[in-house]
Amino acid sequence: MTVNKKIFLAALLALLPLSFASAIGWRKDGNELNALNRSLSGKVLDYTANHGRDNRFFSRSMWQRRDLYVYLPPNFDAARRYPIIFFLHGFAADEQTFLKVIPKVDEAICKGYLPPVIIAAPDGSIKGEPSLHQPATFFINSMAGDFENFVLTDVWDFMNCHFPIRPEREAHVLAGVSMGGGAAFDLGIRNRNCIGVVAGVFPPLNMRWIDCDGDYMGKFDPRRWAWRDQIKHPNEPLAIFAAGAIKVRLSHMLEPLFGAGDESLVEISQHNPIELIDRTRLRNGELEMFVAYAGKDEFNIDAQVESFLYLAKHRGLGVHVVYDPLGHHDAITANKLLPNLIDWLAPRLAPYSPCLEKITR
Repeated sequence: MTVNKKIFLAALLALLPLSFASAIGWRKDGNELNALNRSLSGKVLDYTANHGRDNRFFSRSMWQRRDLYVYLPPNFDAARRYPIIFFLHGFAADEQTFLKVIPKVDEAICKGYLPPVIIAAPDGSIKGEPSLHQPATFFINSMAGDFENFVLTDVWDFMNCHFPIRPEREAHVLAGVSMGGGAAFDLGIRNRNCIGVVAGVFPPLNMRWIDCDGDYMGKFDPRRWAWRDQIKHPNEPLAIFAAGAIKVRLSHMLEPLFGAGDESLVEISQHNPIELIDRTRLRNGELEMFVAYAGKDEFNIDAQVESFLYLAKHRGLGVHVVYDPLGHHDAITANKLLPNLIDWLAPRLAPYSPCLEKITR
């Protein structure tokens, strides 16, 4: 690796969400998980190779062992059934991001802000570890691997086989951050026969967004809205950090998944949440939807979200929206938005969750 590339990656790592940065340096042989569980009222079960032992489960779709964390709520009772949340991580991260999120979720359950729920956090990275060198998988089936089958078949079957999950679709939630948030909408819209709730923080909901000047970084204006229908500049930046010094480019995201030509846009269209509204004939009430986003998003996700919301409104679809006008595509903003997601989820999961008895430590 050249010196310039090392400097580039170090700078990018410093600017990525803190949960991403803390995940780098995996396969630790320490006591991190035990320490975390001592601080929780619930418990995180380890089906990973992150803590000195290889506890990974076998994925038939990927034909390899894959990492998975499972959270069980306080006073878990195997004789009672629980709703489930599938937590899908973001780009340049893996399942270890979940360890930074779960303390706040556990606290919310203890305080009665969120009903008891089981959470599964699978690894959606290409090589089983967080990496800035690998593209985002978006948890879909592509040349990079059958990640959609991994989540909706392998992880789904594993959870239902080993844990008491409620059968109702309304008790099944897909929730994610960034890449994982877009995947939650993509998978949820296309599989709403078994998924009843989707939620995304900074979710890419219109992956073919450009304005009428062909500018991906253009802000949303319904009078200046266009669709990306060709790839003129493969090195076009999709994210800009440090006043333009650091850029994440289109080719890095697309080519490993779909190839380099314009035909890759056909594949993108098949997974683009905004296009799935009409393609799957989504009707109001068929899927509960939550979106949280920021006004200063370095990936210009705000334009993607706002175009999705514009179409959803004109199709009569209800979407709960939380907006931080000064927020960025980072962990600080995500942590500010998380309580809003918890408040929104609580009444939707309560009918399917056991009552939480008083917790004593």
